[in-house]
Amino acid sequence: MNGLRIMRIGPAASVQDMGRPGLLGQGVSQGGAADTLALAEGAALLRQDPGLAALEMGGMGGEFEAIGPVRIALTGAPMAAVLDGESLAWNASHQMEAGQRLTIGAARAGVYGYLHLGGGIATEPLLGARAVHLMAGLGRAAAADDLLPAGPDQNSETGLVLAAEERFQGGELRIIESFQSQLFAAAVRRRFAAVAFSRGSRANRMGVEMVSDGEGFAAEGQLNILSEVILPGDVQMTGEGKPFVLMRECQTTGGYPRIGTVLPCDLPRVAQAQAGAVLRFRWVSLEDGLEIQAKHENTLKSLPAACHPLVRDPAAVRDLLSYQLISGAVSAEADPFAAGENP
Repeated sequence: MNGLRIMRIGPAASVQDMGRPGLLGQGVSQGGAADTLALAEGAALLRQDPGLAALEMGGMGGEFEAIGPVRIALTGAPMAAVLDGESLAWNASHQMEAGQRLTIGAARAGVYGYLHLGGGIATEPLLGARAVHLMAGLGRAAAADDLLPAGPDQNSETGLVLAAEERFQGGELRIIESFQSQLFAAAVRRRFAAVAFSRGSRANRMGVEMVSDGEGFAAEGQLNILSEVILPGDVQMTGEGKPFVLMRECQTTGGYPRIGTVLPCDLPRVAQAQAGAVLRFRWVSLEDGLEIQAKHENTLKSLPAACHPLVRDPAAVRDLLSYQLISGAVSAEADPFAAGENP
C-alpha cells in the first residue's frame, strides 16, 4: 500500500473532500473542505478528479513519511514545505519516494493548507464521503501514526505549478438577499454593505465571526423567528446584531435572523481570512449571483489547462549531477542538416 504515514501533525488537521450533499433531512450538513478551490487546484496539479479526498491542515502542517512512491500536491494557504532538506514550491506537484520525509510548517498567509496524494486519500467512506465531520461525529482529526493511504493513481505526471487565486488577505464578499433579508430595514442593509469587517477570534469550520465598529445589525421581530433550514454562506446575526458567516460544518437549522447569503465561490475567501483581515460585503442580484457562480464553475474546469511545468532553480537541486545535462548538445559550427552530421 502506498501513501503517507503521519509522524507529527497540527491539532486542526483532517481528511476532507467535497462533503455529503443531500443529507440535511437526516440532520447532517454537507461539511467537506473549507476551501473547495484548493481541492480543485490540487486535483488539477495531479491530473485527477477534484472529488478525491486530501488532508486539510488548519494553521500548521506536520511531518510525513512516504510509504512507497507517491505523488503529492500542495495547495491552499501557503506553508513552508521541505522534502528531505530540499524546499518545495507551493501550489505545485512533486514526487516522493519510499522513506522520504516531508515537513510542512505554519501558514505564512491564510488558514487552511492542503496536502493531496496521487489517487486521493483512500480512507474508509462514511455516508458516501471521506470528509471528517466532527460536529456530526463522522471520523476524527488526524493524529500521529495515522496512515493516509493513497488510492489507485491513474497518472504519473508531476512537477507542475499553478498560479493560486488570491484569497488569503480578506477582500470582497458578494452576497444575495435571502428569505429573511426583508426583516432588516433597507438602511440597515445599506450600512451592512458600507462597513468594513474583520475576521474575529471566534472562527472554525462551523462559522466565522465578523467584527466591525459601531452598532450591530438588528432585524425586526428577531426574537420571534422560528427555526428553519440554514446553509453554508448564510450570514446569521446574533442577538446583539453581530454577523457570523456560516461555513461547511454549520448546523442544519437555526432561529437567528439571516441578512443574506454569501455566494459559494466567495466562501474560500472567508475561510482563508486570517484574524484581522478586512472583509466587505457587496449586494448582488440573484441573476448576477448565478452568473458569477457559473463563471467560477467554468474557471474550475479550466484549471488543468492553466498548470505548467515547474522550473526549478539549479542551485537548489541537491541531486543535480544525477541529471543528463548534455544530451542533445550540438556543434556551434557544424550544419545539423548536412548529410552524415548528427544533430
